[in-house]
Amino acid sequence: MGLIGAGYADFPLIAYHFGKAAVASPNWIPIFYSVAMGVDAVAALILGRLFDRLGMPVIMIVTILSALFAPLVFLGGFDLALLGMVLWGIGMGAQESIIKAALAEMVPRDRRATGYGIFNTGFGLFWFLGSALMGVLYDISLPALIGFSMGVQFLAIPIFFLVSREICFVRR
Repeated sequence: MGLIGAGYADFPLIAYHFGKAAVASPNWIPIFYSVAMGVDAVAALILGRLFDRLGMPVIMIVTILSALFAPLVFLGGFDLALLGMVLWGIGMGAQESIIKAALAEMVPRDRRATGYGIFNTGFGLFWFLGSALMGVLYDISLPALIGFSMGVQFLAIPIFFLVSREICFVRR
């Protein structure tokens, strides 16, 4: 999940880009965020139900889908940027719901509070480091920022696959 955090652009960077590149007027930028948060809420419900039925493959699919936000928000015009925010919202919904459900499956009941503390510390640290790097990359090259964002998120997929195999092995 640290890789997901590292590659997930913070909304302030996205909003800055929308304003600087005139993708959306200042009045529309908070509406883009509101759309993403609405999608986040609906996605959390749907993804939670899917995760309960299918498990870790849902996280892998959502990672692929949500990683596609980066080229849309940083290279697209109004419509593509809005679609990118929808994908960003789906990713946020996954981060706030099914990722924590997966963690609950991995950590023994008597160690869950510690597990969540370690998880949130690591996730926050990676998100901070990735955000700092994306801020630097923004001034250097948007394609490099997009490549970093998508690349590190895609690197998480094989790790999710290995973890899902381990979870299945432990359950047997």
